[in-house]
Amino acid sequence: MNFCSNCGKAVALKIPPGDNRMRFCCDFCGAIHYQNPRLVVGTLPAWDDLVLLCRRAIEPRHGFWTLPAGFLENDETTAEGAARETIEEAGARIELGPMFTMFDVVHVQQVHVFYRARLLDLEFKPGIESLEVRMFSEADIPWRDIAFRTVSQTLEHYFSDRSRGVFELHTGNIGYSPRTVLPQAERLLAP
Repeated sequence: MNFCSNCGKAVALKIPPGDNRMRFCCDFCGAIHYQNPRLVVGTLPAWDDLVLLCRRAIEPRHGFWTLPAGFLENDETTAEGAARETIEEAGARIELGPMFTMFDVVHVQQVHVFYRARLLDLEFKPGIESLEVRMFSEADIPWRDIAFRTVSQTLEHYFSDRSRGVFELHTGNIGYSPRTVLPQAERLLAP
């Protein structure tokens, strides 16, 4: 960020009084511009023993396979966003199931949430952000060509849970080290 969205003057990156994190601050009007993680929401659509994957037509990771997912929009729930992304990227009609995975992706300031979903039929087609959409068995998943670690871990959890016959909610951190936030946490606890 270079300029204040309130007054148009230059901003400086600094810790505002009473805060403990670097923020973009406007010295002219006093505005503090907070930046928070963005939510990526999607589904793991399944039909019998098959799962639906999309091959990306956009960067990052153009040409790699992913689950249908994208950024949550304002004025929609995570479930609504996940269903919308499934239609937009795969043209697939689904019955949305429960939340299945949630990953903190700290290094890119994102949180990824995937829901299990049941395909209502096998009529699907690539959307504008997908080169192709295909069904895969566990044995045929192109593991080396999966676009993101959140997707590969979601698929791994799915196949593991499916083999046990019990689906759980899985959470985790991708590319996260507690050392990166420890100094900030220590400042919060300091007398």
